[in-house]
Amino acid sequence: MRQDGPLYPDRILHNAKIVTSDADFSVVSALAIRGGRIVATGRDEEVLALAGSETLREDLSGATVLPGLIDTHIHVEEAGLIRHTVDFKGVDSVDAALARLKAFVETRAPGEWIVGQMWHPQSQLAEKRFLTARELDTVAPDNPVHLPLGHFSLLNSLALEASGVTRDTPDPEGGTIHRDGDGEPTGVLEEAAERLVFAAFPGWTPEQRREMLIDAQAHCNGFGLTSAISAAVSPTDVRHYHSIRRAGEQTLRLSLMFAPTGELNPNLTDAEWERFFTLTGATSDFGDEWLSLSGVKLQVDGGMTLRTAAMRDPYPDDPNYHGVWVIEPTRLTHLVAVANRNDWRVGIHAVGDAAVDAVLDAYEAADAERSIRDRRFIVIHGSLMQPDQMDRARRLGVRVDAQPTFLWNKASAVARFLGKATADRAVPMRTLIDRMGLDLLGAGTDYSINDLDPFINIAFMVTRRDVNGDLYGAEQAISREEAIRLYTSAAARYAFAEDRVGSLEPGKLADLVVLSDDILSVPDEDLSTIRATRTMVGGRTVYEA
Repeated sequence: MRQDGPLYPDRILHNAKIVTSDADFSVVSALAIRGGRIVATGRDEEVLALAGSETLREDLSGATVLPGLIDTHIHVEEAGLIRHTVDFKGVDSVDAALARLKAFVETRAPGEWIVGQMWHPQSQLAEKRFLTARELDTVAPDNPVHLPLGHFSLLNSLALEASGVTRDTPDPEGGTIHRDGDGEPTGVLEEAAERLVFAAFPGWTPEQRREMLIDAQAHCNGFGLTSAISAAVSPTDVRHYHSIRRAGEQTLRLSLMFAPTGELNPNLTDAEWERFFTLTGATSDFGDEWLSLSGVKLQVDGGMTLRTAAMRDPYPDDPNYHGVWVIEPTRLTHLVAVANRNDWRVGIHAVGDAAVDAVLDAYEAADAERSIRDRRFIVIHGSLMQPDQMDRARRLGVRVDAQPTFLWNKASAVARFLGKATADRAVPMRTLIDRMGLDLLGAGTDYSINDLDPFINIAFMVTRRDVNGDLYGAEQAISREEAIRLYTSAAARYAFAEDRVGSLEPGKLADLVVLSDDILSVPDEDLSTIRATRTMVGGRTVYEA
């Protein structure tokens, strides 16, 4: 038994299978909590002997307990939109998507903006394509419609008009306005072109937004999440999070990847970027155990599920196409250097192997000026990373935070765009672990682009089978222990929080999740059906099924 201090615990959980995720991956049956921290772990009789007259003893009836789960790449804010936006989950055809949109529009007043939740028509719909403005107009003739997809947005005619998009509008740098054969906008805005609709959308009131961010945390708690790295947070939302933190209403420990202009790529000149960091007093990893800044977020390319990842080799169907670059490598190198010079670490979205090359080039250039080693700069996604790049990243001490769950329901899209062999090597967790070690890795979901459920993610990592049971890259499967560590002890390192969370050990915060099933022994096919039945943050229950 391990114990910390002589005072009586507030609460003891016992008769459980507690997977501590400590260095030995120990399993104990009881733990004691005092003041929001773990004070002892061990066998029932040992830990229960520490109880005082007012200690609450809870018999968990043999349930499995994990450390609170940590998603290292999630757009937390999106979860707050659920009650305010159109949900396209489960739609499988253009007609079904239009019917879902029509039903939502009928609940809103004419003229009110209609916003969608993230979805993926190219993999979801039988037609494997985007919806057009004309199609959206048929069910929403009197409301501007904006349906974000992640790197793309679908707009109807009123939203195009509000955004100032006509046949004569030029493509912005780093973005594309999709057009038909006659040169008319189709309603699809790609990458930097999305700024046009972002600027037109009137937004939510401060009261609405604050409520959304509280809702978002509760939604995450329901999946067993106790900590998260929110992937690209605007200055406005940072202020709202501070308000929630001060009011004691936070239920999810958050470390934020800051987006200074609210965009994945900042719409700032080089001089403005330098001035921003020069005048900003905070640095990355500023904050406390509830709310901190993990760094600044940038982006290089698009996505493998969207046919826009920047690749070393051409795409199979076009020998002249290598994907999409949303920033020039020379500018990327400058932006990284400025951030590094001002004590900010950087996390960069890079999916294709050519994009990863650009990120590592920028990191090596920054390192030559001021060492980035042990400061945990990040390759975000790294979905099609090659072994030589893993070796470069390890030498620099650079993290890779991947999202295997992309392949759960989108592997067929990757195979269609890049070939089955590339889909098989996508998100190569086995190779990443073998070449880089767990301490430089983490697993997340990129919610709301993918399902937030961590057990779907774990199931795919362990089996490499998608939602249809199809196998992709069996040699990249990892063990259950490794998958759990990627959500716990390894994930905690992203925010330099490994001394506070990520394992259930005396002295650490009492963040944990009780599971519906034993994650160490259920058949592979049942891993994805595990659910959180109770989530505790700092010893306080924030979710109970």
